[in-house]
Formats: sequence, structure tokens, C-alpha cells
Amino acid sequence: MVTAPRPVPLTVATDPAHGGRWTSLAGGGREWLWHREEPRRAGVVPGDAFADAGGLEECVPTVRGLPDHGDAWSRPWRADGDGYTVECPDFRLTRRVTAEAGAVVAAYTLRAEPGYRFVWAAHALLDLSPAARLGVDGRPAARLYPDEGATQVPGTWPTVGGFPLDVLGPDDGTAVGAVVDTGRMTVTDGPDTLHLTLEAEGQPVAVALWRNLGAFPAGAPYRSTGVEPMLGRVFDRAGAKEGDTAVVPASGEVSWRLTATATRRT
Repeated sequence: MVTAPRPVPLTVATDPAHGGRWTSLAGGGREWLWHREEPRRAGVVPGDAFADAGGLEECVPTVRGLPDHGDAWSRPWRADGDGYTVECPDFRLTRRVTAEAGAVVAAYTLRAEPGYRFVWAAHALLDLSPAARLGVDGRPAARLYPDEGATQVPGTWPTVGGFPLDVLGPDDGTAVGAVVDTGRMTVTDGPDTLHLTLEAEGQPVAVALWRNLGAFPAGAPYRSTGVEPMLGRVFDRAGAKEGDTAVVPASGEVSWRLTATATRRT
């Protein structure tokens, strides 16, 4: 008999010395974050090309474009009260990650000059089977990026430009990105479901997807799946339209909150 899903408490581990990277998001014997060997990751410095070791990287003030995957992932974070802070040329980002009643909650504050435009993404690469499914409420607008972000194909969830964004399936030699206009997404794989919720008053929220089924990078492809809650609605802030990035208000601060919970069917 299948019973109603029950909560599964989550735990989290981060690496402040290496960009604040999340190295674990686990619960009920399951590790949700995917990893790969990347010897460059430990020695990166600002300005380096992205070193994809998996986990969850803090990408800000952009994902694609310059700096590659943003300015924060390649810098050490320092202890600041009960959280950690990273200092970047144009902004300061503070993060406090806690486990509250089985949920992992990350609270952020970015300080910069009023009017500063930025994109932030919790660049989470997840360890999922080909049978995994993604879920959102309703049929929100979505944009498919089939060619490294050079063009976009508008549509609505779940299928855009012929690509079913809610399913993964086996390796098929494709790699596409997408941005879905929602602050909530579920990831179901077997009996387990990961629930991600992003809240940011007065700022645009979305979830970016990276669906790499054995096509990237050229010459040595691997499989990776990104489910990335984000502020903004584009991968690259350069040339973004009004309303497609977060904007620092007159107070000089933007705050937001990412919550992760998990359930299991038995």
C-alpha cells in the first residue's frame, strides 16, 4: 500500500573557503547534490573560467556572460556573525544557512549602490535518475535557450520548442537551458521529492534549468541536471530587459530566502 508522503529532514554542508559552495543537501539516506572530479576547483581565483565540480554554487551577479558564473563562486567567504559574507567589487553578499524543523533555509542580503542590476542563481546540480520529473503549479511562462543563450524560444510549461522540460530521460546528446517563471518547483525521483521555494519581496523570481544529457562540454561530455532558483529571469544580465533582473532599491539592500524540504512516499 502506498501511503501519503512523509517529511524527510534535510541536512546541509557548505564550503565557505571555496565560494560558499554547498557540498551536501541530504536526507533519509539520499544525497541530492551531484558531484564530479574537477581538480581546478580548489585553486580558482576571480576571473577564472567556471570549474564544474557539482554541488550548489552561488552565481551572482550573472550566470552566463562575465564574470563566468558570476563573481562570488571563486572567492573565499568570511565568517560574519551567524553567517558568511563575500566581498565582490560591486556588492557584498551575506548568507545564513540553517536547518529548521527539517527544512534547510538560506537567507541572503545583497548590499550595493541603489539601481545596481543583478542576477542570482542557486546553481544546484542534482543527482537524478533518467526517470526524474520536475513539477510546478499551473502553466507558467518559460523560455528555452537552445544555443548557450544566444537566442531564446518563448513558450509555456512544460514543453517549449519541442523540449519537454518536466522530464529528463536517458542521454540523447542534447544540452539546453531554460528559465521558468515560478518561485516553486518540485523534483521527484523514485519515492523522493525535493521541494524548492524562493521568496523575494519586490524582485522577479524564477527557476533556471540546465538539461545536459551527454552533450556538454564538446569533446568530453557528461550528464548533469541543474535546477536553479534565481532572482531575475535571464541567464545573462547584459542586455536584459527591464524587469528581467533584480534591482537594488534606494535602501541599498535586497533580501531573499531559499527553502528546501523533502518528502518520501512509502
